[in-house]
Amino acid sequence: MPHARYPLAIVGAGALGLHFAARLAARGPVAVLARDAATAARLRAGVRVGDARFHVDALALDELPAEPPAADWVIVLVKAADTEAAARAALRLRPRGVLSLQNGLLEDRLRVVCGAVPCGQGLTTAGAWRDASGVTPVSTGETLLPPGFEAVATLLDAAGLPARVTPDIAAARLAKLLANVAINPLAAIFRVRNGELLAPPYRAWLDALVREAWPVLRAEGLALDEAAAHAHVQAVARATAANRASMLQDVEAGRRTEIDAITGALLVLAARHVQPVPTHAAVQQMVRVLDEARAASRRTGDGGAG
Repeated sequence: MPHARYPLAIVGAGALGLHFAARLAARGPVAVLARDAATAARLRAGVRVGDARFHVDALALDELPAEPPAADWVIVLVKAADTEAAARAALRLRPRGVLSLQNGLLEDRLRVVCGAVPCGQGLTTAGAWRDASGVTPVSTGETLLPPGFEAVATLLDAAGLPARVTPDIAAARLAKLLANVAINPLAAIFRVRNGELLAPPYRAWLDALVREAWPVLRAEGLALDEAAAHAHVQAVARATAANRASMLQDVEAGRRTEIDAITGALLVLAARHVQPVPTHAAVQQMVRVLDEARAASRRTGDGGAG
């Protein structure tokens, strides 16, 4: 049976959401809000996370009771397209605050829904991937949170997920976007893990994407010079070498990617600063072709497995 109140709840039962939930559950109760009743039932029956079977305190977004359990804090870990629906569900748990750890730049969208409830967007470099056998955590990484979420940082840190609050969260988000726009699309297009992008023939693409993105993000407040920007992306790829990027996982599973939330966010900023980013525009179109091919396969009943 669910608890009446949780210290923390997570909206999103993907690989990263379950990685976080399993760590947190070892220290105390945590609720996971899944997309639908069938998914919630499967999670309650148990899912492999790492070397252990994890029985999730799962609730269904589409079947929340009139008075659902409460949560002190809610972390949103869903795809960008589901941000508003996830935020509305989070508010039904009557939290003290709502924190996004999603890809892209989504804080403004979150604020529109949350209104007077404190909310913000942090970032995490933790990694995990999921297949039919369960979830494989790759790294605990580091999670950076905006001011006001010190209690969440304490909960995550105690669960073995290194976390801290930083006043420079806006610049940190831009650094995360830099890594995402370089690594995610290439991993999806070439079907390789992050570390493989550091070697030929992919390295030339990686460097080109960083070279184009840097002046755009620098104009927005990125606190890295160009050499440091390249070093940052290479360090992320090296630290997550064994990971399947989220966009690669989406392509392999036949799901729509977040290309418009990730590369699309950069293109909006590039237009604002009148900076050409032709390689990013090209990889966005390439990933969109993959999205459209999978959508067509589903319509015709051909599946679309990557």
